[in-house]
Amino acid sequence: MVREDKIKEEGIMASMKILAPGTSLREGLENVLRAKTGALIVIGDNEEVMNLVDGGFYINVDLSTAYLYELAKMDGAIILTSDAKKILYANTQLIPDPSIPSSETGIRHRTAERVARQTGLIVISISQRRNIITIYKGYSKYIVQDTNKILNKANQAIQTLEKYRKVLDQAMINLSGLEFEDLVTIHDVATVLQRTEMVMRIVSEIDKYISELGNEGRLVNMQLEELLANVREDGKHVIEDYRVQSEDLEYIQISRQIKNLSSEELLDLSNIGKILGYHGGLNVLLDTLVSPRGYRILSKIPRLPAAVIQNVVDHFKDFQKILKASIEELDDVEGIGEIRARAIKEGLRRVQEQVLLDRHIR
Repeated sequence: MVREDKIKEEGIMASMKILAPGTSLREGLENVLRAKTGALIVIGDNEEVMNLVDGGFYINVDLSTAYLYELAKMDGAIILTSDAKKILYANTQLIPDPSIPSSETGIRHRTAERVARQTGLIVISISQRRNIITIYKGYSKYIVQDTNKILNKANQAIQTLEKYRKVLDQAMINLSGLEFEDLVTIHDVATVLQRTEMVMRIVSEIDKYISELGNEGRLVNMQLEELLANVREDGKHVIEDYRVQSEDLEYIQISRQIKNLSSEELLDLSNIGKILGYHGGLNVLLDTLVSPRGYRILSKIPRLPAAVIQNVVDHFKDFQKILKASIEELDDVEGIGEIRARAIKEGLRRVQEQVLLDRHIR
């Protein structure tokens, strides 16, 4: 069920980009909304939708706000190309299968919902009476909100993200310190992954707002990119560091399982421990000492290629062994010469010093 809702949501968000603020289509829709004339618009001209079209006239002109506004004054539906750049038909009557269920009461909205369900295309209905724009795509429905309201919600979400990012950073610093001390428990790992997922869920919400805002969302997008720096990469490295390899679970599978946890399930850290492949009772599981492979800390060393990191991890298998390895032992690893071996030793020392400093400051 969670997966189905996610697919529906992604479909609607993809649709929002076509009619985001700043596009000709959105400007035309808002003109129709202000005029309170109502409209029914289908984006797509495949054979299935054309079989539902009756009457009207073929015009085949480039989409413009003025054309859309004038054509919407007629009672019939407007058919656009799939890229929403041309108006193909106007004043048409749509005759969808009446047996398709619809939760709408008004004729225009009921027709829009049935056409969307029958064809899978984007159908837009503008209510003359309620003065709202409704988007249908397949079995999904979304009511377009006022740009200022969306912008306010986006800014509030950014503020929330800033707080969650600080909490995540603290958990990451704590994990790094424990990794150098060889005192990591599953609880510490699960906490980091839990907070990473919380951050990503807020990011997902902000992405929706950005899709709806179009050109108006540029500043929000810049703030988001800044706050999201290294979150995905660090989360991936944590999973790679601690997943139980004998369970034959890859990063993608683990990441997807964590993403599919409900909000309540995400609060239970043992669920994340089990997804990583660990077993045992609640207290025993979370208190179990574990050792990282070294992906995340090694990734903090500047100019160290991913292929070299992989070779080091494959050679030593354990971060503590990497940490204690001599320059000569590092030099034995494929792709590492003496210069790079010294750089790794120096890089690890600097990362450890930075972690100690960050723990002290925070």
